Amino acid sequence: MNSDVKIMGVVNVNEDSLYAPSRAASEDAFCRRVDSLLERGATIIDIGAVSSRPGATLVGAADEWRRLEPALHTAARRYGGVAFSIDTFRSETALRAFEILGKYIVNDISAGAWDGAMLPLVGKLGLPYVAMHLQGTFETMHDSFLYDDVVGSVVSYFRNFEVRAKETGIKDWILDPGFGFSKSSEDNMILLRNLPRLKEAFGRPVLVGISHKRFTTGRLEELEAMALELGASILRTHL
Repeated sequence: MNSDVKIMGVVNVNEDSLYAPSRAASEDAFCRRVDSLLERGATIIDIGAVSSRPGATLVGAADEWRRLEPALHTAARRYGGVAFSIDTFRSETALRAFEILGKYIVNDISAGAWDGAMLPLVGKLGLPYVAMHLQGTFETMHDSFLYDDVVGSVVSYFRNFEVRAKETGIKDWILDPGFGFSKSSEDNMILLRNLPRLKEAFGRPVLVGISHKRFTTGRLEELEAMALELGASILRTHL
């Protein structure tokens, strides 16, 4: 594996995520999960309190924070020097996380579309930001949308995001094509094969999250290797 590639290991502080071994609903379980990910080579720990699996129920901001806050205090106390990302689309959650952790990566599946205060906040705090492509709402984001040219549509989406990022002072952003969101299996494979085009278009790190997605069933190892060969900068995985 290219030594420049970062591995983002997933910890879900909920009881609803798709992949049960990633769940950590207590402090002990959280530490066991983080320790395991670090031992397996993770260089970024991604913490999520709201499941985005197909059919998931949207959890409110108060419940999201109730789940997330203890994990953040544990992370700050026990894992100094470890890079963390927080999987949230809410600016309130992002700010409160910053007050505990300091600098971390905001991992926003909506690329700022679901909370108008998110991008200005990230720009103000100077945080790295993962912007993901999807269409629709939380309830419809897993539907298959029709594209005349899926790669062209994703490029156009990030051209628009690039403008918003510049306007709000975000300098350090990472492109996530959103595998498994708003796309058919064929669309996902077309995007995967065109990772070099996305890297060339924007000159940004590309995050690939295909672990436990329906279109990778039985082929995950092969497709993750393909992603790395084609230039993925960060591999988000459940390990």
